[in-house]
Amino acid sequence: MKTKKIEVLNRIQQFEEAIVKGHEYLESGKHAHWNGFRPWFDRKMRDGKELPPHKDWVKNVFLPRMERAVRRAEKVLDRLG
Repeated sequence: MKTKKIEVLNRIQQFEEAIVKGHEYLESGKHAHWNGFRPWFDRKMRDGKELPPHKDWVKNVFLPRMERAVRRAEKVLDRLG
């Protein structure tokens, strides 16, 4: 395989793993302090502890972004192949 295809496939795999972690967080609270959920600029703290992301944010923002990224990467893969 070409290296570009391999890189796109790896990226798709990373997105799919993030989607799985997002669904697991919504169902059971697992992965609450996963690095992928952290904000870029400022962390929310309470009593010296970092707060986990809000479940509505994961459901309405994080998961749709990751699913959109998978679709875009699949389109790139189609163009390469």
